[in-house]
Amino acid sequence: MTGNAVDRSDSAATGPAATPETPPSVNLASLEAVLMDLDGVVTETAEVHAKSWKAMFDEYLRARAARLSGTFVPFDIGRDYRRYVDGKPRFDGVASFLQSRGISLPLGNDRDPPDKETIHGLGNRKNQLFLKAIRRNGVTTYPSSVDFIRRVREQGLRVAVVTSSRNGREVLAAAGIEDLFDARVDGLVARECWLDGKPAPDTYLEAARRLGTKPQMSAVVEDAVSGVQAGRAGRFGLVIGVSRGGEPQLLRRYGADIVVSDLGDLTLDKAMEENEEAIPPLAFDSLEEIRTRIGQRRIAVFLDYDGTLTPIVERPDLAVLSESMRDTLAELARQTTVVVVSGRERGNVEALVGLKEIVYAGCHGFDIAGPEGTAIQHEEGKDYLPLIQEVAADLHRQLDSIEGVIIENKTYAIAVHFRLVRPEAVAEVEQTVDRTIAEHPRLRKTGGKKVFELRPKIPWDKGKAVLWLLDALDLNQAEVLPIYLGDDVTDFDAFRALRGRGLSLLVAEEAEASSADYRLRDPAEAGRFLNELARLLEERPGAERLDDE
Repeated sequence: MTGNAVDRSDSAATGPAATPETPPSVNLASLEAVLMDLDGVVTETAEVHAKSWKAMFDEYLRARAARLSGTFVPFDIGRDYRRYVDGKPRFDGVASFLQSRGISLPLGNDRDPPDKETIHGLGNRKNQLFLKAIRRNGVTTYPSSVDFIRRVREQGLRVAVVTSSRNGREVLAAAGIEDLFDARVDGLVARECWLDGKPAPDTYLEAARRLGTKPQMSAVVEDAVSGVQAGRAGRFGLVIGVSRGGEPQLLRRYGADIVVSDLGDLTLDKAMEENEEAIPPLAFDSLEEIRTRIGQRRIAVFLDYDGTLTPIVERPDLAVLSESMRDTLAELARQTTVVVVSGRERGNVEALVGLKEIVYAGCHGFDIAGPEGTAIQHEEGKDYLPLIQEVAADLHRQLDSIEGVIIENKTYAIAVHFRLVRPEAVAEVEQTVDRTIAEHPRLRKTGGKKVFELRPKIPWDKGKAVLWLLDALDLNQAEVLPIYLGDDVTDFDAFRALRGRGLSLLVAEEAEASSADYRLRDPAEAGRFLNELARLLEERPGAERLDDE
């Protein structure tokens, strides 16, 4: 177990029989991901599975006993289910239980009908009963588990569901919780990737790989002995056992670090919030890691303009996009969604980029237009338009006498550029901006590279704009990986919003602490990285690569 991933006393880990004074605590600062079992942990389907197993086995055992003039001994849910079946791949569960009864059957194959006396035939019969039950009655979730997932996601952790069931997708859809997970490794994935099922750690290791993290930085949450064994065998940083009225000491014996009766019993240490910003590594030193994190997922690319697609220049009107960068964006847009999220006015950045096939979000996302030209505006910002016009005119009057000041009316915001102002006059510019803000409390002051901005005082920034866009563009799905490139403090909001949900890259010559995952040195390196992304997409479904040229 890694570092300080868990803080508990002995009494806090004794399961439902004990009443600990302090709930067990998980330190999220030492984790990057949580890997969740499904049945019995997130969804209330363990009982449905158990009843389906019993119905199938009892029917088979009764017919076998009658045929062989033997004694019918029914399947015992309390003993047989947990010992031989729970958490294992379906056909492994069939074989394990039959072996406990001294019964040997041919393996058969996936296509065996439910009435065929083979391992696969019996497994298919059980699956038929299970699907009939959930289609008739639906799937319910444990509210505390859903809340637990949402809480860890809010703290920036990625979450995967790992289940032996080949019905993982259907169960998630029936429960309406597909959007809670960044990756899914189920029985179908295990078969496609030739992964051994629990208690082998393979499926959990694959989930960690798909999330782009290491086992020691991940927590496994399981209710089955076989799952706990998998977590321990994979050397995961933390193994949490969930014992809902079962045998907590059994989960602990097989390797659980914490055992609780419900995930609502856990206290989450939010130390991550205090340590979320760090110096990101250079992207081109971490290409293999980036390739792993992307995997086969769809991507959506979000890009700042100034300082990211073009170098920072003395005057905003001089930030002209190079033809090579335009070609790169056009190629990337042919393969995936590309959005430019700029503090500039939307029409201005749209004219500068000059590509009709991408989405433009101007004024930090207040004004958005898609490839078809349909404009979408953030409704709250409309009420501020007359005030923005009034304040922009007032700032012109007050600052016109200061040489080098550039006042940019961006419809939903005002930018006061002071890059060309004499150093000794910058304080006067800022005092004027501050005085104006004091006179207009509906506005707030933000900053950037040699610029003061006056924006509506509403909870809106590039981070919220990107999250809003993911919903608006129907990209808020677990299989979509948002990738954001930005260089300014206004982009840091997007880095924080996508922490654990996407991939963020800071474009900066000097290393700087942020919530970004990686760093690109300058716009030229950003262009090179975007070219690599385009090539990665073009090479699918072959051997995708992000190679350092």
